[in-house]
Amino acid sequence: MQYGICNLSIVPLRLEPTDTSELVSQVLYGDYFKVLEQRKSWSKIRLGFDKYEGWIDNKQYIEISVEQYKSIHQETPILSTDLVEFVEDTNQQLYAIPLGASLNGLSLLNHTHDGNIINEQRSKSHLIETAFLYLNAPYLWGGKTPFGIDCSGFTQMVYKLNGYRLLRDASQQATQGEPLSFIEESEPGDLAFFDNDEGQIVHVGIIMKDNYIIHAHGKVRIDRLDHSGIYNQEKRMHTHKLRVIKKVI
Repeated sequence: MQYGICNLSIVPLRLEPTDTSELVSQVLYGDYFKVLEQRKSWSKIRLGFDKYEGWIDNKQYIEISVEQYKSIHQETPILSTDLVEFVEDTNQQLYAIPLGASLNGLSLLNHTHDGNIINEQRSKSHLIETAFLYLNAPYLWGGKTPFGIDCSGFTQMVYKLNGYRLLRDASQQATQGEPLSFIEESEPGDLAFFDNDEGQIVHVGIIMKDNYIIHAHGKVRIDRLDHSGIYNQEKRMHTHKLRVIKKVI
């Protein structure tokens, strides 16, 4: 089996091996993965962080050894905490990296970085502070950065930047943690999940104090949360139907 690491800032992860296929997620700088299948121009990969799978362009990553993969996988994640930063290669060329990019593979890529980092698990109280870094980021299906992000990408990155692992999709995240019976039992940082008419979990947000929620819907925004779901004061209507609240931390 082959292994790889992303050496570029934000690389699309697609449903099928073509540039016109649906964007299912993004591979950020430093993300490492197993190569499940390799074709002439595309590779199907499984990310090391959350085991998410999709297709990546062969021109947008470099191969690493199984030993290098295992070494990164065993390390405590080192993440960039700046909105935008740069790494520099041996030719003094700069590569932009986004908030939440992994820096564990710097030596493998022969890159240097002198920006702000985090490499420890922080208390639950920091989650909302981190969430505000993404406020007003536009909604992007499959996105994971302040320049475009979806609801579960938002919750995953906020938790990741505080040292916790969430799965990628809202329906997957809903399998993690302990369910709470009432909103009143929740704390800032807990996750609220919402379903559609078929009962499928399709949305997630982060609970704030005083019955507010921050979530990605059109943009990362703050709305009211009640026992029915998310209430949008601008539209004067509920936009999402509450299914369950989970305490992950």
